[in-house]
Amino acid sequence: MDAIDRKLIQLLRLNARMSNAKLAAEVGLSASACLRRINILESSGIIRGYTALVDNTLGENAIAVIINITLERQTEDYLNRFEAAARKHPDIQECFLMTGGADYLLKVEVASPGEFERIHKEILSTLPGVLRIHSSFSIRNVLATRAKGRH
Repeated sequence: MDAIDRKLIQLLRLNARMSNAKLAAEVGLSASACLRRINILESSGIIRGYTALVDNTLGENAIAVIINITLERQTEDYLNRFEAAARKHPDIQECFLMTGGADYLLKVEVASPGEFERIHKEILSTLPGVLRIHSSFSIRNVLATRAKGRH
């Protein structure tokens, strides 16, 4: 990967629907050369796919909750069982295996503390192998405007 590839990736992260012609102009390539580079990035697995950012139905009233999960053990079986269970719950919007103090970092969005209490009781506390749950409520998302196309 060179500087042009890194710039293409940066532009696609900001707007994956940017036209090939605009991408090419932004990085100083012809449209065909730009498309060729993107195809190489995709076929090599550097670009694994594209996704849509979807506004949740809660809008500005959403409260993001960041949850640190510590497992009883860090064996492959415990990790696999936890991850399989987390994938089954659409309320868990993001789940990262972490280094450091906690094993996993999860993100959920709720309309109220009461809704989080339900998620905590019905989902988080039932996930297999959980030793400790530490939750933090967000005040605001500083980078939220990035997802809406403003830079």
